Amino acid sequence: MSIEWPYENRDGRLFVEDASCLELAKEYGTPLYVYSENKIKRNYRMLAAALGRGYHRVRVLYAMKANSNLAVLKALLEEGAEIDAVSPGEVHLALHAGFKPGQILFTGTSVGYEELQYLMDRGVRMNLDSESQLDKVLSISIPGLISVRVNPQLGAGHHEHVITAGPDVKFGVWDADAVRIYLKAKEAGVKRFGIHMHIGSGINDASHHIRAAENMLAAAKRVSETCGVGFEFIDLGGGIGVPYRPEEEEVKIERFAEQVTGYFRKRVKELGLGEPELWLEPGRFITADAGILLTRVTTLKETPVKRFVGVDAGFNTLVRPTMYGSYHHIINPGNLGGSMQHYDVYGPLCESGDVFARDRPIQETAEGDVLAFMTVGAYGYSMSSQYNSRPRPAEVMVNQGSVRLVRKRETFQDLHRDQEP
Repeated sequence: MSIEWPYENRDGRLFVEDASCLELAKEYGTPLYVYSENKIKRNYRMLAAALGRGYHRVRVLYAMKANSNLAVLKALLEEGAEIDAVSPGEVHLALHAGFKPGQILFTGTSVGYEELQYLMDRGVRMNLDSESQLDKVLSISIPGLISVRVNPQLGAGHHEHVITAGPDVKFGVWDADAVRIYLKAKEAGVKRFGIHMHIGSGINDASHHIRAAENMLAAAKRVSETCGVGFEFIDLGGGIGVPYRPEEEEVKIERFAEQVTGYFRKRVKELGLGEPELWLEPGRFITADAGILLTRVTTLKETPVKRFVGVDAGFNTLVRPTMYGSYHHIINPGNLGGSMQHYDVYGPLCESGDVFARDRPIQETAEGDVLAFMTVGAYGYSMSSQYNSRPRPAEVMVNQGSVRLVRKRETFQDLHRDQEP
């Protein structure tokens, strides 16, 4: 495996921004999520700059469902990012991290009245998923701005569970419904509008965004002509993929940005949609490769057909392999130059599906060693749980060798906090 910044092989040992993985595991315990602050910032800057070179009015909204740790949010706030939030809880965290309501776009589905009341009381921007949601919003107050999530009827993604557009998904509204929603909002007194789509996650080819955007922009044109509204922004969603396997190539982000902005600039002009802002909502692209998971080897055992490595992380710690069949590269950060052996890597949960890898080549490993799961900065901790009554792990942020604990490890007491026997 080739190791690229912020990771470094120093005499067979893995470092993250000058911090030793072995020392981190020793000091903070395992399982442990480790993030590189400068990698998060660099990923954001690279994307924002590439988009800005192709179109003069761009905003990048971080899809915080990927990783909602306050330290991650504050790092991106410092870089000028805004927020894509999908729950009132995410809005609460974003506000607590220092984002202003006008820097947050809420996009939710199956949203209840009390949730909408909470959101509108705080003045965040609203992206509506249904006419029912608009009716609830209007019964509370008239928002200054609304956007509608349009289903462009084309989706993409690395797994069927992350495809968020097309005829069989729950998200968004179709063209005819969009016209009716915008007209109702305008008649109710809403003055400012945006329009939105999101097609899926883990997408490496800009052509998927462009094909879906063609349908969404056609819907925007119909809305504009029928309802007499203009759009302050057009949001093409997120979903930019990252490589998880060593042999996979990174998305050529300059090329991706050039294709998307070139198409957008040309098409909005052809359709007479003015000069709306172009918004994108990356999550995985910004944080995934900035995070690793350190886990301690607790057990080695062999059968006539398998060599098993048991670790102290389970799918309660990292659920992606079990939920999506996802691949995460696994290395031994204390023996990077060691001979390769084939192992099944499993966790401590009472589930046969608690397996991270099968017949995986990993540097020779002994009980007590630390293993590193790579590219877990997105949808790692944010999807963790207390399943099997196992406390969630700690998280640390590394910045040029300086390490700070950004979330304490849960304790057994946290398992029964707020419960009454």
